[in-house]
Amino acid sequence: MKIYNSKTHAKEDFRPIEEGRVRMYVCGPTVYDNIHIGNARTFISFDVIRRWLIASGYEVTFAQNLTDVDDKIINRANEQGRTAEDVATEFSERFIEVMHRANVMDPDVRPRATKEIGPMIGMIKALIEQGHAYAADNGDVYFSVRSDPSYGEVSGRKIDDLMVGARIEENEDKNDPLDFALWKAAKPGEPQWNSPWGPGRPGWHTECAAMVHRYLGTPIDIHGGGSDLAFPHHENECAQATCAWHEGFANTWMHTGMLLVDGEKMSKSLGNFFTLEEVLEKHSAAALRLLMLQTHYRSPLDFSWERLEGAENSLERIATCVENLMWAANHASGEADADRGAALIAAAERAAAEFEASMDDDFNTAGAVAAYFQLVTEANTYLDEVGGAADAEACTACAAGVAGAFSVLGVGLREPKEELPVGLLGVAAGLVAYTGDDVDEAAERILAARAEARAAKNWELADAIRDQLRDMGLVIEDTAAGSRLKRA
Repeated sequence: MKIYNSKTHAKEDFRPIEEGRVRMYVCGPTVYDNIHIGNARTFISFDVIRRWLIASGYEVTFAQNLTDVDDKIINRANEQGRTAEDVATEFSERFIEVMHRANVMDPDVRPRATKEIGPMIGMIKALIEQGHAYAADNGDVYFSVRSDPSYGEVSGRKIDDLMVGARIEENEDKNDPLDFALWKAAKPGEPQWNSPWGPGRPGWHTECAAMVHRYLGTPIDIHGGGSDLAFPHHENECAQATCAWHEGFANTWMHTGMLLVDGEKMSKSLGNFFTLEEVLEKHSAAALRLLMLQTHYRSPLDFSWERLEGAENSLERIATCVENLMWAANHASGEADADRGAALIAAAERAAAEFEASMDDDFNTAGAVAAYFQLVTEANTYLDEVGGAADAEACTACAAGVAGAFSVLGVGLREPKEELPVGLLGVAAGLVAYTGDDVDEAAERILAARAEARAAKNWELADAIRDQLRDMGLVIEDTAAGSRLKRA
């Protein structure tokens, strides 16, 4: 397995620190609003990465924080006349709920910043003692950026270059304009905790470093987030952790690409800003995941409603193929074409190999999905050509391969559309009462009556049977293996 390391700008062989185990941390949201689809792109991407590591046999410990104290939360609370805690609690719950709807697995550890103040204070004290941080006269504590000779390595920047053209907050209490806050002195009406430097709250960059060290230990195998976090957030996290504990922080840094909407940066002012909740009200989570997975996680992703509708159609095509394969397997006549069956099994094995190779190549989901799109095309051709002489074993293996691959990606296919004997119990009961037979016989009689009408070229009767069934919510589907009744 090879993973692109943002720090080294190269694909590297993945060798976990502890054989067979992966410790992984992905920065979570600041919970002051509903997350947008750009945020969702990052969380879904790392959910797929985590799923593939597990499928590859690794024992994965996955941690993701909730930033529940921050300037954005405080500002939102003041706007709405609420407490910061109320705002953070509401949007923490909303975030977790919408992640479930998007089929994103819960992290193994989900620390909240407000519950981790003690470890953060301990880290800050260690940094001050070692000369990497200092307490200012105003009650703030700052990290001394120039005290860390490795600062800039995560994002590929040089300290002196950061001063050129950079927007740096003017603050006379800092020793250097590049220094950043580890602890912010309390302001009236803001959440605050006691500390050796007076009441206050942690800086944004402080929490993740302390949480990673507490729950996963340092260094960890993988640290991830959106590309917008590489600098300054991840750079500052890494500086604190390496200077506090001298153990390294993360061996592999991973960052997702930006999400665009119709080729433009997402912005409320442009009217192209969408929350994940909004999108999932209109489309399935499976289609959204499929759309996102057709672009490599590091590349910019262009979202549009048309592309999402296309993903829904692709999902329908995949699910229908699986259903048709299982139908053919269950209704195989036993006179299968052995060569064609062997060819289908070979195609399924080829798709599986290409899927695995793509996923092992820096989680190339676009290549992995393409491999199974090709198999669906080959399977549909097979079903068209063999008619009723389908190979049950080949069809079953192919269907399982397609469904299994998309399941690994967290893209759930719909439940198979049930045939009349299993579903639509009210209609089935009516048919039984009318015919006096069991449901299977009732369905067979309907199909036989239509077949006889068609054979006699009595199109009016055949169409009448079809129309009556449609009024009951049923359709007749003609397949190579015969006709069947299905829900409309």
